[in-house]
Amino acid sequence: MTTTARGVGRPRHTGQTPSISAREDILDHAARLFTSRGYAGTSTREIAEAAGIRQASLYYHFADKSAILGELLEQTVRPTVDKVDEIEQLAVAHGWATVLYILVLVDIHTLAVAPHNAGMLPRLPDVTSQPLYERSKTVRRQLIDAYDRIASHLADDRRQQHELRLGNLLLQLVEVVISVRRIGDTVNDTKRNAIAASALRICDVPQEQIWTAALNAERLVGQFI
Repeated sequence: MTTTARGVGRPRHTGQTPSISAREDILDHAARLFTSRGYAGTSTREIAEAAGIRQASLYYHFADKSAILGELLEQTVRPTVDKVDEIEQLAVAHGWATVLYILVLVDIHTLAVAPHNAGMLPRLPDVTSQPLYERSKTVRRQLIDAYDRIASHLADDRRQQHELRLGNLLLQLVEVVISVRRIGDTVNDTKRNAIAASALRICDVPQEQIWTAALNAERLVGQFI
């Protein structure tokens, strides 16, 4: 009689597709718990249980709860920051208005795909009080600087001297996506383009150039998303 060998141990039951790694599964469940219960109100044991693994298995992937939070914070900014240099290179052929339009679309995408609206994590008091939050602000500052740098090629010099840094204002505009997701609304193409066009208006870009930038972005943004 032929027998079939059985694998040792019980398979993980996470409700996730096989293509999702254990690490990604942990991050997904942690994001859901952090955004619904708060960072302080969530334990690694609860994250492990939600992911269908033992707590010891969670520590194989992450040293502690703060390491999970740190990666989630990175996911809301780092994917955009890592593409800034390449996006800025488009200025020679397509102009700075197109560069800003595309950067806004990429940043929106980063926030729109963050698991369980993890972009709201930096707004939670029990997250901002964590030591690692200061480290995450360094990456965020890089993004603000990029917006500032690009805006400097578009906005009137006198306006920039007398107003708050445009980088901060542009980032706050993009982060409207977090509020849109929070109320259960969809971040569709209409909203994405409305936000990008508004970013250019803030920088005093004429409407005709905004239309051109939008058309260029439609052709080019796919290589960054």
